[in-house]
Amino acid sequence: MSIYTYETKKDTRSGFGAGMEFLSLTNPKVVALCADLIGSLKLEPFIKNCPERFFQTGIAEANMIGIAAGLSIGGYIPFATTFANFGTGRVYDQIRQSVAYSGKNVKIACSHAGLTLGEDGATHQILEDIGLMKMLPGMVVINPCDYNQTKAATIAVANYNGPVYLRFGRPVVPVFTPEDQEFVIGKAIKLIEGSDVSIFATGHLVWESILAADILKEKGIHAEVINIHTIKPLDTQAILDSVKKTNCLVSAEEHQINGGLGDSIAQFLATTMPLPQEFVGVYDSFGESGKPADLMDKYGLNAASIVEKSLKAISRK
Repeated sequence: MSIYTYETKKDTRSGFGAGMEFLSLTNPKVVALCADLIGSLKLEPFIKNCPERFFQTGIAEANMIGIAAGLSIGGYIPFATTFANFGTGRVYDQIRQSVAYSGKNVKIACSHAGLTLGEDGATHQILEDIGLMKMLPGMVVINPCDYNQTKAATIAVANYNGPVYLRFGRPVVPVFTPEDQEFVIGKAIKLIEGSDVSIFATGHLVWESILAADILKEKGIHAEVINIHTIKPLDTQAILDSVKKTNCLVSAEEHQINGGLGDSIAQFLATTMPLPQEFVGVYDSFGESGKPADLMDKYGLNAASIVEKSLKAISRK
């Protein structure tokens, strides 16, 4: 039986909406921009509280990024919001040139990332966004795991000076982290102590990793589960401390293997402490239309796959 339980499930995008509602009441410098997706980004409470601090740009994402960059020059803290596919891939040039290059204090907050977008299909299910954003110099990349952590991350991001990419999703997932948590950018969270294998997970795969640890425990294997909510800057000390005990690891993410969390961990360990590593993620493939749970199973983004890869990593010690 897991030490982690939950009483409710909520979507992480609603955690973002709750964070923005809090900021509407507490930080007059925060402004919100949206590319015609107010309901999807849960911005209604923010708009109700301070309509003068909201800008509807319409389906013109590149223009939205330019406006956000300009607002940051004026001393505001803009949150540019849309679907992850449109907020990264469609506007990469504008983000690179107008935000990252000059280190503007712009927050790019995107929902509907990954396979769990479901029936909308491959054109909307971006699985490359973390890689795109983490390659930009100076860009912070955050991928929280549940409603409470997304709310806390949103508030923390507003207090950070510099460009940030905040990624969250549409499906309801277990709410298992504390409601009153402090979110520290760049600081991983150890959820389960273990000695046989390290599981580093991000986003929706954190809960699946907890389930995997329970299954492994029944097999007599003690997995250490660490929530890597901040992919950049990466908490390399937490990674090193864990793998020094376990001597093998698994990374788990709702993203392409190339360019994601596992890629960052492998790059770090290759130059410090090379160890057997297995990857749970999407292997060089686009998504497809289907029910979110079915897609996660088909592409191996679940507890069963994490267990399988953990056993394989252990066998390679």
